[in-house]
Parts: sequence; structure tokens; C-alpha cells
Amino acid sequence: YSGNNAHSGENDDSITDKGNSRNTKPIVLIGKGVTFDSGGITLKRGGDMHHMIYDMAGAACVLGVIKAAAELGLNINIIGILATAENSIGGNAYRPGDIITTHSKQTVEVISTDAEGRMLMCDALSYSERFSPHSVIDIATLTGAAITALGHTCSGVMSNSRSLEQALVKAGEQSHDPIWPFPLWPEYQDAIASSHADMTNAGKNSPGMITAGCFLSRFAQSFPWAHMDVAGTAFKYGTANSATGRPIPLLLAYLQRLDTTRKSS
Repeated sequence: YSGNNAHSGENDDSITDKGNSRNTKPIVLIGKGVTFDSGGITLKRGGDMHHMIYDMAGAACVLGVIKAAAELGLNINIIGILATAENSIGGNAYRPGDIITTHSKQTVEVISTDAEGRMLMCDALSYSERFSPHSVIDIATLTGAAITALGHTCSGVMSNSRSLEQALVKAGEQSHDPIWPFPLWPEYQDAIASSHADMTNAGKNSPGMITAGCFLSRFAQSFPWAHMDVAGTAFKYGTANSATGRPIPLLLAYLQRLDTTRKSS
């Protein structure tokens, strides 16, 4: 369990636990790590902002999963990527109307600076392709729409792989850390069409959690991928503000099952 540079001469904010499985394709875990999210120029309402210190819960989850996997001695190759930033207002802040070229060279028209998490995650997704992954799972407190859809009981998942999606749902059932699948049908992609770029970073009059998943899916076309929106489950609201650690139990159950499957094959 260590920090490392994957390639000589390159900075790499990834952490790796290869265990005894150095020759197997890695499971890549990507965590959203916005240390504070004001919404940027698309400013959040004051009453919704004080708990935005928890917008790094996805990155914290990845750290926790890899540490636990190392301590449990799982015979599995895991790479963690932490996509970190602070979303603030300033003279150099990005703005609505900006056109941003991503790591994958796809261009994005910024509609909302409060859709910053997916801007971080999309680059981490395309970056992960260099590892030739077995699968990629991203974890993010991404949308308020996830809370509208599922409340604070269940996380949401979207995937380009039915088998990966089903494995995560089953792991959630086993660990009492439930997650529920949502569709990524082609019809939903229309919500992020842009006249000026390859896509917009937010949709209008669209299901927000699915729209965010559609955006991320465009950066995950070369490997099995799942997106977990944990906005309603990663921390508690109201007077009991605190991180829950979810979905660490789900991910550990998934990795343990994968480790068992590999050992028996």
C-alpha cells in the first residue's frame, strides 16, 4: 500500500496496492475529491453550502477501500485515482460559457460551474485507460438529483457493463450497503448536446443523475465501467452532519468476491 508514480517523469495522483496480483489487470477506483464546493460562479444557496466539506467523500472512500484491502491481504491489483480540487470563486475560476478541452481531447461547454465534479472525473476516467483495467468504478457525491431519486438510504449506479452492474448490486445486498441501477439509454444523451462543443457539462429539463452518468459514459468507452452516485449516502445531513464511510462496505464485498473468484479459477 503506497503512493507511486506510474510512469517515469509523470506526476500521478494514484495509489496502488498490487498485493500478489501484479500480472492481473487492475481494478481502478476513482474518487471525487472536491475539498469544498461553493458552486463556483454558479453559486450554491447559503443553506446548502455548509456541508460541502463532504464533497470529497468519494476520494476518501477510495483511500479507505485500498487501505482495508491491503490490511485484509486481498490478492488483487487495485489502483486508486483521487480527482481533487476546490470549487471556489476567484479571478481565475472557470465560467459558464467556457469551452474546455479535456484529457481525452473531447470539448465541453460549461453550462454550470456547479457541475465541477464530472469535469474532474472525466479526466480521471480517460487517464485510467493507460492501465488497461479489468474494470473502472468511480465514486462521487455528484448530484442532488440522486438524493431526490433515492433519498439517503440507497446509492445509485450506472454502467456500460450489465455484469459489473449486477455484481455491485449483489455486493450491496451482501454488505447491507444498497445500490440501485439507473439506465443510460441513448435517448438521454440528447440532454448534453452542444452547439459549440462535443457536449455540455449539464443538461436542461433532464434527469440530473442520469445526465451526469451520460456525460461520464463518453469518457469510459474502452473498458467496463460503473459510476456510483453517493450524494445521499456518503454523509448525513441536518444536525447529524458526519461522514458515513459508504460505500466502502459495498466495494469491499465486491473486491472480496472477485478475489475469491480468482483464487478458485
